[in-house]
Amino acid sequence: MSLVYLGVGSNINRESNICAGLSVLRDSFGLRRASSAYESAALGFDGPPFINLVVELQTTLPLAELAAALRELEYRMGRPQQATRYSSRTLDLDILTYDQLAGTIAGVELPRAEILENAYVLAPLAELVPEAMHPVLGKCYLQLWQEFDKNVQTLEQLRFSTGDWQLPFS
Repeated sequence: MSLVYLGVGSNINRESNICAGLSVLRDSFGLRRASSAYESAALGFDGPPFINLVVELQTTLPLAELAAALRELEYRMGRPQQATRYSSRTLDLDILTYDQLAGTIAGVELPRAEILENAYVLAPLAELVPEAMHPVLGKCYLQLWQEFDKNVQTLEQLRFSTGDWQLPFS
């Protein structure tokens, strides 16, 4: 079994798409835990704010198969096949880490660079697994979050409770 952390986000029908995505992740991929939900402005384009969180999975799928399955889930949830990087999303699923792998493996950059670049990735990761170590830097996520310039991006922790989901959960 491989331990995987995913970034989950949406800025289109945010709550319902996040809930639907979490349900599929739970049923298909062994969703174990989730951080709190955070709201952040769209970066790189003019769009509605996102809800983001980080989830923990355990899977037997090899990295390439997991990446393909997650992309297919995004498409089923309404992501256009020709979507540009900086655009609104019904559901955005990004593999942040897969065990302690580092480098570009099966077309997936590990660990994902956004961990160190975006508050909406690092804050929920530091909340969920504060003592876990970044595979390249050898620093724990809590330390990386404490060192992060929080003036660069605004982030608001949300109370999220709808349907089957109340975040965070473990």
